[in-house]
Amino acid sequence: MGISLDGLVSGLGTAAMIDALMDVEAIPRTLLQNKIDDRGLVIKNLQSLNTSLQDLVTQAQKAGKTDALAAFTATSSSDAVKVTATSSASPVATSVVVDRVATAQTVVTAPRTSWPTDPPVLTVVDADGVATEIRPSSTSMTEVARAINAAGAGVTASAVAAGVDSEGKALYRLQLTATETGSAGAFQVHADGVDLATEPGAATITTASDAQVRLWAGTAAEQTITSSSNTFTNLLPGVDLTVVKASADPVAVTVAADPDASAKTAGDFVKTLAALLSKIDAGSKATVAKPGENTTLGVYTGDSTVRSARRGIADAVQFPVDGVSPSTIGISIDRYGVLTFDATKFKAALADDPASVQAVFGGIAKRVETVADTYSDKYDGLLTARITGQEREVTMLEKTVDRWDVRLDMRRASLERTYARMETMLSQMNSQAAYLTSQLASLAPSTQEK
Repeated sequence: MGISLDGLVSGLGTAAMIDALMDVEAIPRTLLQNKIDDRGLVIKNLQSLNTSLQDLVTQAQKAGKTDALAAFTATSSSDAVKVTATSSASPVATSVVVDRVATAQTVVTAPRTSWPTDPPVLTVVDADGVATEIRPSSTSMTEVARAINAAGAGVTASAVAAGVDSEGKALYRLQLTATETGSAGAFQVHADGVDLATEPGAATITTASDAQVRLWAGTAAEQTITSSSNTFTNLLPGVDLTVVKASADPVAVTVAADPDASAKTAGDFVKTLAALLSKIDAGSKATVAKPGENTTLGVYTGDSTVRSARRGIADAVQFPVDGVSPSTIGISIDRYGVLTFDATKFKAALADDPASVQAVFGGIAKRVETVADTYSDKYDGLLTARITGQEREVTMLEKTVDRWDVRLDMRRASLERTYARMETMLSQMNSQAAYLTSQLASLAPSTQEK
């Protein structure tokens, strides 16, 4: 620990005096720093609000689509069929007969200890007649299977143990399976001009077969539909069917509107809007202090840009759409500015006139999108510009603080030099006083002798 020479001669606490003087000198700098801190908090909250508005633009775009509220439940009377419905579906009830499911071709070759020709050469021909030549690096059945898999010819192969031959050598069969189901995955594998599936001891385990269903079976309108996979995409408008197994009996397929899902979609959007409005309200609230205390202002208090954005969103939600009030579909704002959603009222309106509900909800969403984009656009959004202006002000204040730091450092150095000189001068004066005292003391005896 160093030795302090603070006020060594004068006995004064010069370091404390300098610190006290510097505290006074630094008051303008402290005020500037407090202002920077306040601006930083405001910027942080404005950026958070801007992000929320940008997210709202995306959500409003989805909510503004013509099929935003379209939701359906799809069911079948048998586990032989699975049904899914998209937003483009329509309510429908029909039946299908599943004649067969799609299968992938599987061939097992005759047993071999190794490939009979060296080097092996195989040719895979797909359903379109495209031939792929394969040249394994050895006659090993495992290596032949590996080469087929690496060729990407639409066929997978595996070497399966098949006992031993008369000499006790291990036998293997190649099991060849199409990578795709249905007739589109059919294949042939040739070696030396011979189809391996037709060799003695070989067998076709599964033939390539398309899935097949029939609509309106047993009527004059019966229609047969096939698919290379087990999924029939858009078998009905917006409805996909996946067959799991064959079913001789008709399977009832029903697609119905799902008002609960539609209400949830609308409710979630309104909840997002309500949360955003509440966030702005909370940030704009000023807490009035008791007598003798300071009033606390919110981060958005007095910010005209935020206030305008809040008013724009509220107006977009509560104003009529083509003469129809949003309250008729359960969306309303009370006298305290709180946005609410009545799911029961919404579902009742949806059941009465789905097109009108979609028009009102879509109109609200488009207006919200316009307002949110006006304020949050990353290039010319009003709130974005507000944030940029605040950031520029902080940058200028920080530069001013930096200049104050230099000025204060120089002032401290000046004070330290001044007090150091004072201590030096006091030391010299003390030395001179001591010298004069000693000289006077030496003269006193001589005066007494006379």
